[in-house]
Amino acid sequence: MGCRVSGLAGNLEFEGKHMGGVCPCPLSQGQVQMIKDSWNIIHKDISNIGVIVFTRLFEIHPECKDVFVLFREVKDLKILKTSRELREHGLRVMSFIEKVVARLDNLERLEALAVELGRHHYNYNAPAEYYDYMVEDFISAVQPAIKDRWTTELEEAWRALFRYVTKQMKKGYEEAKAPLAP
Repeated sequence: MGCRVSGLAGNLEFEGKHMGGVCPCPLSQGQVQMIKDSWNIIHKDISNIGVIVFTRLFEIHPECKDVFVLFREVKDLKILKTSRELREHGLRVMSFIEKVVARLDNLERLEALAVELGRHHYNYNAPAEYYDYMVEDFISAVQPAIKDRWTTELEEAWRALFRYVTKQMKKGYEEAKAPLAP
């Protein structure tokens, strides 16, 4: 898989055998490096950050709790914060993000990973419109961990990555939703 630097906004365009042909990457090389560097910091507290992400998600978007059989009846978020199941799910999501970061240099594998997760989320009855909520909750959870290294440029890099990943997840969701051809 080769890449060439595009003159538009300093983004990279990765060319290769991607699902759907040429796949424009929304991230510059500098953004990729910023994400990787910040992930090294985030990773140190990955389990707690996962809990914060989901606690905030359920606080702001309580309808999302209905997707989770184990959480839908829990009304008190303080109880949920101490839930082993929430910690485990948060860790699984953070592990997915870790895989995404590890695949930033191989968009074909990154795209396949995100599309497959979108397919699984269809099977879990997790509406695709919920995917967009995660970026705000993630940023809110990781910003304190990054501390003074957090910049508007880093935030935009993470936002761009989440936009790309959620787009691919939605693609997988739609593929799973589409009836099988005869």
